[in-house]
Amino acid sequence: MNSEYEDSSALSPVESGDEEEAEEVSEAETEQLGSSSDSDEDESGEKIDETAAAEDKNGREIDETAWTSKNGKISWSPTNAETFRYIPAATGLTPGPTRYATSRIVDPISSFALLLTDEIVQHIVSMTNLHGKRKIPDWRDIDAEEFRAYVGLLVLSGVYRSKHESTISLWSEKWGRSIFRATMSQKRFECISRALRFDDKLSRPPRRVDKLAPFRKVWNMWTHRLEMLFSPDRDLCVDEQLVAFKGRCSFRQYMPKKPAKYGIKIWAACDVKTSYAWRLQVYMGKAAPDRVEVNQGMRVVLDMTEGLQGHVVTCDNFFTSCALADELLKRKMALVGTIRQNKPELPPHLLQAKKRAIFSSIFAFTKTHTLVSYTARRGKNVLLLSTKHRRPDVSNEGKRKPVIIQDYNRCKGGVDKLDQVVGTYSCRRKTNYWPLALFHNLLDVSLYNAYVLWTSIEPSWQKQKGYRRRLFIEEVGEMLVNPHIVKRERLPRSSAAAAVVTQVTAAAAGPSPIIKCKGRRQCELCKEKRRRIVNTCCKCEKYTCKDHSVSICNNCAA
Repeated sequence: MNSEYEDSSALSPVESGDEEEAEEVSEAETEQLGSSSDSDEDESGEKIDETAAAEDKNGREIDETAWTSKNGKISWSPTNAETFRYIPAATGLTPGPTRYATSRIVDPISSFALLLTDEIVQHIVSMTNLHGKRKIPDWRDIDAEEFRAYVGLLVLSGVYRSKHESTISLWSEKWGRSIFRATMSQKRFECISRALRFDDKLSRPPRRVDKLAPFRKVWNMWTHRLEMLFSPDRDLCVDEQLVAFKGRCSFRQYMPKKPAKYGIKIWAACDVKTSYAWRLQVYMGKAAPDRVEVNQGMRVVLDMTEGLQGHVVTCDNFFTSCALADELLKRKMALVGTIRQNKPELPPHLLQAKKRAIFSSIFAFTKTHTLVSYTARRGKNVLLLSTKHRRPDVSNEGKRKPVIIQDYNRCKGGVDKLDQVVGTYSCRRKTNYWPLALFHNLLDVSLYNAYVLWTSIEPSWQKQKGYRRRLFIEEVGEMLVNPHIVKRERLPRSSAAAAVVTQVTAAAAGPSPIIKCKGRRQCELCKEKRRRIVNTCCKCEKYTCKDHSVSICNNCAA
């Protein structure tokens, strides 16, 4: 456990009634933990009778049965007299981009390249060429540069809010955008989309061994980079993300409260301050059809926070339980979250909502846990569990919300904000191939994480603009397609697309030398036709047409 906390016997609930465990808490340990209570034993060492009726600080009798958990294992107290003071442990991390990321990021495209690495690109290119040769007649291999251009077009389609627009419309000479026709043809784009693969199907392990096998290698390489480039702040949010997908997939989920309803569920741990996606895990359904996973929420939170300490984890009632709070305390972390009313650890007194005043709060304490029951509406209450808050603090605002609820409301939206910003400029395209849907989500999350990294390193970049993220994504997309545009062998037939190619090629060639343009003048030697020309005589510098000019070589001119 935490150095600020003592061993598990010192943190055992007050209802344990074990005399030997109570004797292990010395007076010095109690002072170090900040306990505001005296020892559970008197000076003679005789145990206080726990079955006797207790009294609160106002002298009123307390019904102990109403404060005992439904399973009878935990005795809650209406006061925090015996509750230890919370002392957060050091995280050992500097919040923000790591040194590895800071030393390598010089512009927006370099920030994105740290997430979509050369290793990932080369693997996808090799698998795509392998599948294209097998399945598509007259397949022409793609290279890393062309694949990045393909990704750049996906990124730009997201900037232009064209995720639901057909490729015919995007490449249309009349209604489309010239950057698409300038980069590659519509036929080539659709051919790459049809051949895009992330593994070798012939050497793939059976699906019963790994359901994520078609995308596993790319997923592992990418998620490893997420943790390498950024260190989360003290507040962390754990929740689920749904990648919209309605095709065939053995682990597709139905979530009626999500906008998409059908899709692939991903467990996500995000930094609350920036919504940076720090750790992601695809949920692949039940391990066996006839076996239900027990304590799934607890297992997910522990996986998402593995290797951390000193952080405060915020989650909803799907994850929160007293067992999870105890396990996080052992890992030197705190928990704040809503909790379901059917949990056996809750006391009956906090479940009562009828005949309670609106905006009233009832607290319950153990040595390390705090429960609060807040009545937001008549006859409706919400329950929250916290190991961070150890006092019955309530705000002085109109609704008199407990501080626990205020902290929960501040931190609960980390993953929801990620979903919101990713969906704003999403590059998702319609597909029936679920690994491709995951790849589109990978690009969306990579763009947002790269934006967080870049703006953390260069906070003054485009600071006066209210649409900085749009400018960032647009610049990344253009930098991805420009190298491929420069290498085009011939200009596209569309005049607008040809102008884009010419402009990009000229910009890549560098600044051209400044040439003073001569105006067109009339020939000074013509008396009748008076032709308009730009050539001048090398000696007298008069404007002369071809009829009054003589061409000589350099040797004769010398």
